[in-house]
Amino acid sequence: MRKHLIVLSALVLIGPCTSAQQAEKPAEKTPTAKSAIPADATKLTNPVKPTAASTAQAKKTYGYDCAMCHGSDGDGKGDLAVDMKLKLLDYRDPAALKDKTDGELFYIIKNGLGEMPSEGDRAKTDEIWNLVIYIRSFGKKEAAAKSKSDAP
Repeated sequence: MRKHLIVLSALVLIGPCTSAQQAEKPAEKTPTAKSAIPADATKLTNPVKPTAASTAQAKKTYGYDCAMCHGSDGDGKGDLAVDMKLKLLDYRDPAALKDKTDGELFYIIKNGLGEMPSEGDRAKTDEIWNLVIYIRSFGKKEAAAKSKSDAP
């Protein structure tokens, strides 16, 4: 009898917590509109100059946090993106990011956009700017490879 009372008490206490958490989840999933990027964020310029060490760190961070969706080479076909049937930009295509400013990329990485979660306070400002540089490098590598293959 006492066991039944303890179990019932636990259910009564846990029940409201579980339903409150479930009620919060849809709000977290609400996609953010592209227009939600503040105008002042789009005007930001990258203050960081790449170094060998910063590029290596950005590559490492990208491997941990980004490659699962965006692909290890930036093709947009990471395992998680494929599983979730997401259609992501191919960063190897130089045209993919040509209309996005560094400030927009910084904002998206820091704050998230749509299905993409934010880095929030996990990454320092300079680390995010280095990620912007690293992500842009995918398109430059592809452009260089194409120009070499086009050469006589």
